[in-house]
Amino acid sequence: MDDHPRAGSGGSSPVLPLAPPEPPTAPTARRLPDAAPPQWHRGLTLTATISLFIGTRSAWTTAMASAPPVAAVISVCYAGILAAGVLALAVRRRRTLARVDLGVLALAVTLVVCGFWLNHAGTDEGVLTAQAASEILHGHPVYGQPWPWLFGTPRVGITKTMSGGADYTYGYPPLTALLAAPVHAVLHSTAAATLVTTGALIAGSVTLWLLVPAPWRPSVTAVCLGFGFLPSYARDGYPAITALALLVPVVVRWHRTGAGGRLGRAGVLRAVCLGLACAAQQLAWFLLPFLIVGVYAVRRGELGNRRALAVAARYSGTAAMAWLLVNTYFIAQTPGAWLSGSLLPLTQKAILHGQGAMGISYYFTDGSSQLDYYSYAGILLLLGLLAATVLFVRRLGPAVTVLPWCAFYLATRSQDGYYLMMTPLWMAAAATVPASALATAWQPRLPRINSRRAKTALAAGLLAPAVLCTGIAAASPPPLHLTIDRVAVADRSRPGISRLTVEAVNTTGTTIAPHFATRTGQGASGWWTASSGPSVLTPHAHARYTLRAPGGFHALPGSKNPHLYLIAVSGTPMTITTTPVPLPTTSHGA
Repeated sequence: MDDHPRAGSGGSSPVLPLAPPEPPTAPTARRLPDAAPPQWHRGLTLTATISLFIGTRSAWTTAMASAPPVAAVISVCYAGILAAGVLALAVRRRRTLARVDLGVLALAVTLVVCGFWLNHAGTDEGVLTAQAASEILHGHPVYGQPWPWLFGTPRVGITKTMSGGADYTYGYPPLTALLAAPVHAVLHSTAAATLVTTGALIAGSVTLWLLVPAPWRPSVTAVCLGFGFLPSYARDGYPAITALALLVPVVVRWHRTGAGGRLGRAGVLRAVCLGLACAAQQLAWFLLPFLIVGVYAVRRGELGNRRALAVAARYSGTAAMAWLLVNTYFIAQTPGAWLSGSLLPLTQKAILHGQGAMGISYYFTDGSSQLDYYSYAGILLLLGLLAATVLFVRRLGPAVTVLPWCAFYLATRSQDGYYLMMTPLWMAAAATVPASALATAWQPRLPRINSRRAKTALAAGLLAPAVLCTGIAAASPPPLHLTIDRVAVADRSRPGISRLTVEAVNTTGTTIAPHFATRTGQGASGWWTASSGPSVLTPHAHARYTLRAPGGFHALPGSKNPHLYLIAVSGTPMTITTTPVPLPTTSHGA
């Protein structure tokens, strides 16, 4: 007897196999990949478009006075910006919106070129790089050579050191100067350096734009070219922009480096670019260990320890060879000067500057006798974050392009440029290195550390030494007690100060060699000359100093910032003491 109901019987309906879905017709197949773009993609395109307004008016105003044809180009760009804004909200297909994104990128590049045409004189970094390019052309040494005649104008500032001097030498790896050398042979000006860095920014931005998924491209345009800060660094001639451009292919999909146990063409290219970036500017050095740790962890999760080590070694070795190739000539020429010049930003003990933790001692208290602990804190934070990346690479791996710059927040030089110039790498990692790509990366096993609370405690322990050192630096009292006895007013038509008489007492058990300057806000004046008083203060010694203003005159601060402070700094140990200057109420007298 048949147990299954038959068709047409009074039982339940038969279960029929599901037929496979019919393939879409040709018109339907063509429509599927070109559906309407998501609203967030429109929003990114619109954001990139709006970002092009930043700085465009000032460029147009300058161009109208000095280069009307450039102003005409900028006016056309305004029309393009408005059209792109309309299209970003009105187009119906992803493919069309992708074309709008390309148009926005073209507008951004045009505005960057216009900005370079109007202003390509460069600041201190660009001027130094152009001079280094000139020295290379003439076969002269680059490192350890002071060039004081390059400085002194308002645009070309001097990096003052805590020992009372200033740095007039080239303190960057040589690649940008090498690239600028043939350009300098034609242009014979600082524009040789700024042209190289501006070209590097455009090339790096276009490369990143092409490498990221299409919906991310408007963000690349905005971050690299639209907001204005990176083009300004490029026009100033910062070698870090060259390093940034070279790091773009390194960071994009970095987790694929060495996949299958072979570097391949892509891996070799990434390694060479990494080595060249390290030969362009020191900021790349800080990213290097994080990338190597990340590559090793991902490959070990795939291949095991031995093969992962081999991949990491080939990757590091190829990068080192590229770096050495650029530096060999300079090492052979003046090895000692090359080494000291390459390490100069790390060893020069430049005067405090920036927006980080050092501001506690510079701006908000009377000073600190333990400024070196800010440097220790930065180093310890870098090491702590690197250790945390090793232990928790699955969680922190996607952020390896951000983590290295956190250390600068605790350093004595913590200006925001150290963060801003590398922000496109943040975007590159976000767009191409998802957290899922590191889900199988190797992490060391931690006995008895399995709960989230234990891991949090371990991470906090890794960062605690940096926090402790920051606390020591911030809480330490100033080494000197300063009392301003007399303020001599300059005999000029506008109010100013010519001399200060200061009583200084060394309250510490360490010999201090004070150097004096003034500040009204975040910067510091040139060094005041001590026409009387000892060059060093022994422990608990008392001295009286007569200080003369740089050039014999220091203007009084304006009404918007009515405070003037005298600072006394020393290089070894690094200290700072701050005291307010009583401002005179008359513009004449003694």
